[in-house]
Amino acid sequence: MKTVFSETQLAHAPAQEISDGELKPAVEIPARAEIVLKTVRDRQVGDVIAPEEFPLRHIQRVHAPDYVAFLENFWQMWTAVGRSGEAFPFVWPVRSLRVDTQINHIDGLLGRYSMDAGTPLGAHTYKAARASADTALTAAQLLLNGEQSAFALCRPPGHHAGFDFLGGYCFFNNAGVAAQYLRDNGLNRIAILDVDYHHGNGTQALFYDRPDILFLSIHADPKDEYPYYLGYADETGEHAGTGFTRNWPLPLGTNWEAYAPALEEACRWLLVYKPEAMIVSLGLDCFEGDPISGFKFKSEDYLRLGERLAKVGVPTMFVMEGGYAIDALGTNCVNVLEGFAG
Repeated sequence: MKTVFSETQLAHAPAQEISDGELKPAVEIPARAEIVLKTVRDRQVGDVIAPEEFPLRHIQRVHAPDYVAFLENFWQMWTAVGRSGEAFPFVWPVRSLRVDTQINHIDGLLGRYSMDAGTPLGAHTYKAARASADTALTAAQLLLNGEQSAFALCRPPGHHAGFDFLGGYCFFNNAGVAAQYLRDNGLNRIAILDVDYHHGNGTQALFYDRPDILFLSIHADPKDEYPYYLGYADETGEHAGTGFTRNWPLPLGTNWEAYAPALEEACRWLLVYKPEAMIVSLGLDCFEGDPISGFKFKSEDYLRLGERLAKVGVPTMFVMEGGYAIDALGTNCVNVLEGFAG
């Protein structure tokens, strides 16, 4: 299995984040990708290749052009008002506030294009996010070229990013960009299976009214966990997409034995849908040692996850999402890949 990775992704290196209402050391840091890359090489999973550079239009197929332009020009706007540190939004156009106004100030724009205050932006955020999207697109191209599997070592992650907003450490929705690219290049049915501890709210919303991209997510119950406002079992799609979204919200403390039945049910949906390709949003934060999560996976459980996904029997690309227990992250990730490869 080829791994796609760009060193440019390491340029986004936040020092702090706002979490649990406090300013804390950032957990979505370059070391996450570095330890996974090292383990891929140490355990000889396969070749590591650099991504191709794709035209911006592929990102704009799933993200609003004005949002993409905001990210591209953000640092210039930020420094133009005399600021130099990491940026955090602090005001949002919710409920009775207007969203149809022309905003000029950077603070207003940050609020318009974000869903939370915990996703810092810096001087190199855009180029890292762009490289992360290119990484996913290159893995998708590998599937189109006949590869049966590929691993997109994406960082920053993507599944919380929506059509016109960032959040949850995510800027471009890498899995969504890859899915749309596969559709645009001749595949008719794509499945996205999100196994991150947190619900992939951005991915769900992108394809909620479409039958050509099935979205399945197994995650912590949003009554108790981020992103709180999406990911409930009654969200099953709308309009033409009715029935093509499925969510399995599970209680805090879930271990592999309690998780496996939901995975089996998701795999049955895949069997019915018969996708031509599957994208796995590979969050590794179900691990018992993850600092911001509440499930109880052990490292060996990730071998079982990979083995079960292989039985789906379709070309599959893995897209790196969350997972913040850095010491175990490489092992857990490569366990999935090796379990899948058999």
